[in-house]
Amino acid sequence: MKHTFHALALACFAQTLVLHLPAGAQGMRAAPPAAVSPAARAAAPAPRSADYIVAVVNSEPITNNEVISKMSRFERQLAQQGQRMPPRPEFARQVLERLISEKAQLQLARELGIKVDEAVIDQAEQNVARQNQVEVPELRRRLAADGIAPAQFREDLRSQVLITRLRERELESRVKISDLDVDQFLREQRAGNDISTQEINLAHILVAVPENAAEAQIASLRAKAQRVQERARAGEDFAKLAQEASDAPGAAASGGQVGLRGAERYPPLFVQAIQNLPEGGVSDIVRSGAGFHVIKVIERRKGGVAGPVVQRHARHILLRPGPQLSETAAVQRLAEYKKRVQAGHADFAQLAREFSQDASARSGGDLGWANPGMFVPEFEEAISALAPGQIADPIISRFGVHLVQLLERRQAALSEREQREVARNLVREKKLDEAYVQWAQEVRGRAYVELREPPQ
Repeated sequence: MKHTFHALALACFAQTLVLHLPAGAQGMRAAPPAAVSPAARAAAPAPRSADYIVAVVNSEPITNNEVISKMSRFERQLAQQGQRMPPRPEFARQVLERLISEKAQLQLARELGIKVDEAVIDQAEQNVARQNQVEVPELRRRLAADGIAPAQFREDLRSQVLITRLRERELESRVKISDLDVDQFLREQRAGNDISTQEINLAHILVAVPENAAEAQIASLRAKAQRVQERARAGEDFAKLAQEASDAPGAAASGGQVGLRGAERYPPLFVQAIQNLPEGGVSDIVRSGAGFHVIKVIERRKGGVAGPVVQRHARHILLRPGPQLSETAAVQRLAEYKKRVQAGHADFAQLAREFSQDASARSGGDLGWANPGMFVPEFEEAISALAPGQIADPIISRFGVHLVQLLERRQAALSEREQREVARNLVREKKLDEAYVQWAQEVRGRAYVELREPPQ
């Protein structure tokens, strides 16, 4: 099912990750403007054994421990992304403001009767595990090692899915894209040759520097990074160097590679460091809040709408949950269809014609050739992980529950009409992001918020 509501849902899930993240994963959104109050400043970690309330949102409390826990997660994210930490009092204020905004949105979701089935949380957890290139049991083990109970992580996922569904419901009708918007975007794309219009695959090696490290230790770690850089520039295999020397989580599995993505999804420090490097080039040493980075340009590709794209040909069966069919039951039914097809006891196209609740049913679920970004993010992710002929496990999107099969892939240049279609999707995503900021401020503004002083 084709759709363009793409960026917000991805950002929501990215914000919950606490393990290895791509270097360009989204960090915190800007919090709505607010005065810096003593209660917000008090949210910074303090040597107190007892927890206490730092804010109340429409009668629901936010505790100091919640703020500290969220700060700890973001600290790990920022370190993994190579981004510098803001001053701690300001960081605490931003995190508290974010928690207030999220609390207000969750309350609104409950008021509107938005619910999330357990099957959706199962899928979200599987998605996070897949992004971290591990199975769910290993994901839970790593979470526990970070002091995060799996039950709490699932509850965090539930909150993010609720907020995503609320945003979809509230923002979809706000965004209108005109032909003039598309024309302007295409003019800007075709006129620009800067790095911001490119897609880049970078690999990096992190030599971590502990917080409050002594000067002698910092000098020793810089020397280590220097040796790594020299070996990389001398032509040693960068993936092996990353496995040997990188302190970045997941480096052993990924060889330090982040993956092809737009320049805007990398930390500005990384983009600046490789600005003038060719493919295969190795950067100077980059210092971030996490430590020292050595970065290699694996691939550069013209981004935007002008370059060739990988198109996917897929088909699906869609079931729409309702009073007679829960999401969990729909997942189970589609899982049974998958088993029947794989065992040779049923034909995918025939099952789609009989049972799919989608306009594609009459064509056996065939969705035709589609460009990247044409499907909802859950669908996109499932297809990306498949080899031609494979069938994904049932996935849940805002449209229902899907059973997806990838038929084939091809690389193709876009026609003028297709370029306009892709441009329209990209403009829509940008406007949805802008609409989100305004909407979140409105929801926050309607909430009653009381900031409290810490106990003396």
